[in-house]
Amino acid sequence: MLKVGVIFGGESVEHEVSIITAVQAMSFMDSNKYKVIPIYIGKDRNWYTGDRLKDMSAYKDLKQIPVLAAEVTLTKKDDEFILQKKRGIFKGTYETIDIAFPIVHGKGVEDGSLAGYLESLGIPFVGPSTLSASIGQDKVVQKAIMKEEGVNVVDYVWFFDFEYTENEEEVLGKIDKLGYPVIVKPAKLGSSVGIDVAKSKKDIKKVIEEAIKYDDKILVEKVIENLQEVDCAVLGNPSSMECSLIGEMHTDNAFLTFDDKYIGEGAKKGSGAKQPAKTGGTINTNLMDIPAKLDKAVEEKVYDNCKKAFRALNLSGVTRFDLIINKKTKEVYINEPNTIPGCLSFFFFVPKGKKYPKLLDEMITTAIKEYKNRLKKVTSFESNVLSTYNGAKGKMGKMKMPH
Repeated sequence: MLKVGVIFGGESVEHEVSIITAVQAMSFMDSNKYKVIPIYIGKDRNWYTGDRLKDMSAYKDLKQIPVLAAEVTLTKKDDEFILQKKRGIFKGTYETIDIAFPIVHGKGVEDGSLAGYLESLGIPFVGPSTLSASIGQDKVVQKAIMKEEGVNVVDYVWFFDFEYTENEEEVLGKIDKLGYPVIVKPAKLGSSVGIDVAKSKKDIKKVIEEAIKYDDKILVEKVIENLQEVDCAVLGNPSSMECSLIGEMHTDNAFLTFDDKYIGEGAKKGSGAKQPAKTGGTINTNLMDIPAKLDKAVEEKVYDNCKKAFRALNLSGVTRFDLIINKKTKEVYINEPNTIPGCLSFFFFVPKGKKYPKLLDEMITTAIKEYKNRLKKVTSFESNVLSTYNGAKGKMGKMKMPH
């Protein structure tokens, strides 16, 4: 039986959302094929494991986690990946895992930080690589790449916080050229945190100052008229991509807010399409029509842009793309990718006949195939270039250094 270490939490403003997604996913993994091992990263960056962490009730008081679970570190010893006890007299192996399944959201974890650590250990893991994850977290970099690869994106400008502080009028001038209304976003956050709309120049300073509270890099986009928001998920990797059905989003706000997604009445009650109440709040699917009511031509544009973007960003696992459509012109734009989306976007695949356990199984299978493929590549050379290095006594040591 394959041991799957589900990693979640982290020092992120989306910490609780990660817990919800992970606990839900763990409850749906096929227990006949996988032994699920929860690995929770606290807001203090300490790592914990234990069966109690599979239950949402364990997280009602996060301060109690050290009492309910064992503090561990993930490391490699010989050919095994082990969760090693961090406390106590005997700091031996608590458990071993065969593959990691990161289910994390936001800066500090989803942005490639965690993927980089897993890659350095050499452990197979589900989801995007370090590079793909970091690009997927930066709304500015991803837009530049997607635009270069022929993906349709909205007109935008961006700046660093210090640039706004030092050259406020110059930054505001660029926004003026873009034209109002605009939507202002922290470049490296998700779940609509820190996002707001400025309808005119008199609103822009307040909106920018709010966004700067969350990030040092700010994205400003032109608001699309006749707006229709849709989502589409892509499963697999660039060599094998499958699109989900398209979902149409509904909100009374100018854009989907954090409350819309996670704290609305549907989410509070655990209702919505095929959501288990035992996991608490999740993505509020009462805001969606799945499938969306779209013209066939528009639908094809959505799928085409999603596949192009998935390939351009070299993604893996499940990515949910947020898209916007101008209902009048029928233009389709990729807004942004969510490289590890809330609920892993399972509800977009269920109407196609792919239930959540099957989706999780395919994500794990893809990760194993990618890992085996990486093992075939040359990653280092047998020769040691340092074997003939003589240190300060060698040729380098005799060279006269400039003053």
